[in-house]
Amino acid sequence: MSEAISVNPTAPAIASPTLRTVRPQRSRADRFMRTLLRVPDGPRQANAESAHRMFGQSILISAARCLLTYIFLPIIAPIIGVATGIGPIVGIPLGLLAMSFDVFAVRRFWLADHKYRWLCTWIYLVILSFLTFLLVKDVMTLVHL
Repeated sequence: MSEAISVNPTAPAIASPTLRTVRPQRSRADRFMRTLLRVPDGPRQANAESAHRMFGQSILISAARCLLTYIFLPIIAPIIGVATGIGPIVGIPLGLLAMSFDVFAVRRFWLADHKYRWLCTWIYLVILSFLTFLLVKDVMTLVHL
């Protein structure tokens, strides 16, 4: 005696009070990073596609900053007669913008609970270290002028 159970796909889902949402086990390092980045523990709040899009945007901004500061301004600008010495003035705001996009991108990977969130975090830490060094260098250049 087998009974067929009819399931109506348009019927609303009814949550059972006995079912609990299972939170994934997180390592101590995962919990630390989620707290540092202010990522709530719960369901994913972003998807992998948005994390990849933010990754591309933040890398593009960092690359534009480097090209502008180290190729265009010091080499091409004097050739076409544009004032020299404005690299730090342009580099500081672009560096801060790039750094903020990098932090947003890391946070997006964590919000998406992306499988490569740690790899991307380390990549961004290296990029942020370089940008911090360049930011300090630009500030020191302005202070000594």
